[in-house]
Amino acid sequence: MKKISKKTLNSSFWRWWYGNLTCFSHEHMQTFGYMWSMLPIIKELYPTHEEQCEKMQTYYPFFNTEPQIGCIVVGITAGLEEARANGADGIDDEMINGIRAGLMGPLAGIGDSLIVGTYIPILLGIALGFAEGGSAIGPIFYIVVWNATSIWFQHYIYFLGYNLGGSAVELLVGDRATAFRNAVITMGQVIVGAMAASWVAISTNIVIAQDSTGADITLGSKLDGAYPKLLTCLFVLLCWYLMAKKGMSPVKCLLLMVVVGFVGSVVGLLG
Repeated sequence: MKKISKKTLNSSFWRWWYGNLTCFSHEHMQTFGYMWSMLPIIKELYPTHEEQCEKMQTYYPFFNTEPQIGCIVVGITAGLEEARANGADGIDDEMINGIRAGLMGPLAGIGDSLIVGTYIPILLGIALGFAEGGSAIGPIFYIVVWNATSIWFQHYIYFLGYNLGGSAVELLVGDRATAFRNAVITMGQVIVGAMAASWVAISTNIVIAQDSTGADITLGSKLDGAYPKLLTCLFVLLCWYLMAKKGMSPVKCLLLMVVVGFVGSVVGLLG
């Protein structure tokens, strides 16, 4: 009975961790990174060059998902490939590619919401706090914590996928996974909103009246009294509208906001 060695599994994992975007393009996305990760598995399970070339063709179709949590797909297919090499019924190219195609979308939704939309902003928020005043602790904190947690998490789910094999599919794309994904998306939206309110500050110094002592009453103070951070909310929504609905690139949107901020400050509209 053929069994993938721990050394080969570790080699496959590390290849995915640092090479999942190998030869990245809009046509293939993570396909070649996936093939690079599966290569040591195929070489160990199949002795002849002809068999190896044939089995590697399985992983040539398009593949793209969130790289961190998508690591579990590589582990699952490693387990399936081991079962196929030992003559298991029903495991062929079509079955493996069906699992890959079925998992990459749901996992991208979970990963983008949980990791990209929630975990990374939280880490960056903490790092920005440490970096106040030009301290190097902020970037060092982010680099160390991100890499340590990313490696540990991906290593764990890679071997979880390998041990589960095909039984992981229902766990990842069933009703429970859908409910979990929706909950994570909601949490990610809340986190992004909280980060925007914490790190974006928009105010206006337009004077609309004077109080009994002759002090100026500004529009900004009245808006903050009725609806705190209203201008910040409108600013974030405007950026979202320009990028999501009008197709403006993030760089162009950023440059536009720089111009608006500069002009607004010069004429006294913003402050």
